[in-house]
Amino acid sequence: MTKTKKEKLPADGEEPAATDGTEKTYQELVANVNPIAQPLASKKLSKKLYKCVKKAAKVKNIRRGVKEVQKFINKGEKGIVVLAGDTLPIDVYCHLPVMCEDRNLPYAYIPSKVDLGSSAGSKRPTCVILIKPHQDYQDAYDECVEEVSGLPKPL
Repeated sequence: MTKTKKEKLPADGEEPAATDGTEKTYQELVANVNPIAQPLASKKLSKKLYKCVKKAAKVKNIRRGVKEVQKFINKGEKGIVVLAGDTLPIDVYCHLPVMCEDRNLPYAYIPSKVDLGSSAGSKRPTCVILIKPHQDYQDAYDECVEEVSGLPKPL
């Protein structure tokens, strides 16, 4: 037995609202963030980071997942580390910010691992991504580096 979806057409040509309740606002996502998620990117910076991840994924210039990101940080690879703030248990990736600070890599937390995974072109949630610099999206990358570096680091 298969289920069929009924499409509701919006009146006045406006955008259709999410009827299944899966779309969450930035504030709802921030409510589920871990206590160690500092510095947390603002809504505007989160969107810029998602766009940068999407551009980097197109040219296959990202590292995805804790093991892979940790390996390449240890090898000395440069880039921006984007961590998902709603990852549980915290022990999975709590060592990465310390590694980033030791190697002077900019890092920031964003509220949702589901959004991070989907911006990387994956159906699976991803808790950490390393965005490497590339000529195709250099402007977006530089802008993100500047803003992420300007975020206050936790004590």
